[in-house]
Amino acid sequence: MQDRITLCGDNCTYCPRFNADTEEELKQVAELWHYLGWRDRVVPAAEMKCPGCNPDKQCAYGLIDCTWEHGVRHCQQCVEYPCQKIEAMLTKSRKYKTICQEICNDQEYAVLEKAFFKKHINLSKNDN
Repeated sequence: MQDRITLCGDNCTYCPRFNADTEEELKQVAELWHYLGWRDRVVPAAEMKCPGCNPDKQCAYGLIDCTWEHGVRHCQQCVEYPCQKIEAMLTKSRKYKTICQEICNDQEYAVLEKAFFKKHINLSKNDN
């Protein structure tokens, strides 16, 4: 299976939210996101389903709009890369990684690490 890397370096291939198919799986993801502090409440399963990044989806880091404004498909194609947005995103990701290491069990952390905490590596190899 080919990795599906987002603009911010997340890997949808391993993302529990992207891969959740059933109502129960989405509910479990919603509970985990709330437990980790990524949501202020357990949201409905329908709100958790993620189809992946696209121009119509709001990007928490503002990268979709930024790539459009700079006329590139991927951040690393931009002459300003790495920019302040990328640095801020990587800093936030390191913070989340530390929180997850403290809170998650080994199985949860292993999945989240593959999905979200290899951004720098994924960005350096993402040349789509």
